[in-house]
Amino acid sequence: MTITQSFGQKVRHFRNLKGFSQEELADLCSLHRTYIGSVERGERNITLINAEKIATALEQPLASFFLEKSNVN
Repeated sequence: MTITQSFGQKVRHFRNLKGFSQEELADLCSLHRTYIGSVERGERNITLINAEKIATALEQPLASFFLEKSNVN
């Protein structure tokens, strides 16, 4: 699994925990809904700025998207 796929799985996991749709998360981040979808599918090599926007919107420390401890499938 690539780092972009792993990051995307964590985004989807935390988004689902919050009960947000992709569109709701995108609005909170000032990003496009299709962008969030492509991040979740691991298709985007996103910038740290956008990663931080997503983490902030999901109220998670950015590091939690990279830690193995919060493994999601």
